[in-house]
Amino acid sequence: MTRMTTEGENPRPTAPPAGSAKRALAGRLSWGLADQAASSMSNFVVGIYVARSLGVTAFGVFSLAWVTYGVVLNVSRGLATDPLVVRFSGVSDASWRQAVARSTGTALGVGAVIGAVCLVVGPALGGSVGPAFTALGIVLPGLLLQDAWRFSFFTAGAGRKAFVNDLVWGVALVPAMVVAASVGSVAAFVLAWGASAAVAAAYGCLQSGIRPRLTAARGWLREQRDLGYRYLVENVSLSGASQLRAYGLGAIVGVGAVGAVRGAELLLGPFLAVLMGLSLVTVPEAARVLRQTPHRLGSFCLLLGGGQAVAALLWGGALLLMPDRLGELVLGGVWHSAAQLIVPITLGVAGAGLGTGAAAGLRALGAARRSLRCQLFASACYVGGGLGGAAVAGTVGSAWGVAAATVSGSAVWWLQLRSALREHHHNTIREVRTP
Repeated sequence: MTRMTTEGENPRPTAPPAGSAKRALAGRLSWGLADQAASSMSNFVVGIYVARSLGVTAFGVFSLAWVTYGVVLNVSRGLATDPLVVRFSGVSDASWRQAVARSTGTALGVGAVIGAVCLVVGPALGGSVGPAFTALGIVLPGLLLQDAWRFSFFTAGAGRKAFVNDLVWGVALVPAMVVAASVGSVAAFVLAWGASAAVAAAYGCLQSGIRPRLTAARGWLREQRDLGYRYLVENVSLSGASQLRAYGLGAIVGVGAVGAVRGAELLLGPFLAVLMGLSLVTVPEAARVLRQTPHRLGSFCLLLGGGQAVAALLWGGALLLMPDRLGELVLGGVWHSAAQLIVPITLGVAGAGLGTGAAAGLRALGAARRSLRCQLFASACYVGGGLGGAAVAGTVGSAWGVAAATVSGSAVWWLQLRSALREHHHNTIREVRTP
């Protein structure tokens, strides 16, 4: 029987020798960990520096802009780079380069369109929030293009280039943050953060030798619509839930509560950053496992998720032992509010880490309907738990509500992966038996 292949998909290759495959996997994961370490450190330093420079209320305003960026970032990933990762991991160089030009052009277009909206909304908001959103609108194209390069490099198995690109961003952040501190406004810090990302985005063009094709965005969206629009809804439900929880928490408890939650998240920053960008490494690797040794996909995902959960719990345990003097040195006045949230936020991150293993498996299988169903359920629980907890017990109640929601969502992800693996196994047997 002749089997049709999706665009960018190669017939299943012969699995390489076990030893060489493990070495290659270890190498790619090592660069992935190095890149995530660089990204985590940059996000951590930015958050700490801004928190210490602005105080809890202004840091809450900065956090609202950060959360909004997270929503836009997930729009870009769903439409531009998630389909790239699923369909163009391990393909020929020519196919990869053509796809990357269109994918990065789409990311740039998303940044330009939503950035223009922010430029209109910012002045209308006024107050202390308006200038922050105006600044965000200016820097969104560069931020999204930089993220698209990271996905593109990992899709090609070139994690070293993604690591170098993040290092360039980190180096550019240093003088930018110093200038922003001399100005002392939230908008200045947003501009500094985004301008340094634009430097790394421009360097990504030099690294790849590819120019983003903005004019090809419409064609890319049309060709990838079967995955892209489902991933868009899935990603936006995730980041949109975070934004709704932040805005709701600010309305119920106060903007200072948003800053306290963000401060506690910064203490777990390395793991949160890894979770946000986990698909850079895990989805391409899960797709390779599926093509080469499909029977190992379930255990591969369990190892990924379980490792994340255990690491988060160990880190949270270490934070509980941190003396107040050190906490004040790191977060300044934000520490005392954030310290009360360490336990529930640690449990929430551990639950999310366990779920990301199953999510990577569903993405590799192309089971967009199942992953969308999981994400919508998890997002509804996140908003309900976060705001319901805030109404009952303030900031601490919100953190515990989110922790319970995250663990529940993780269980649903694994149930859906189990069903998807069974379905894939039955379909494979049917293909083999069909003459």
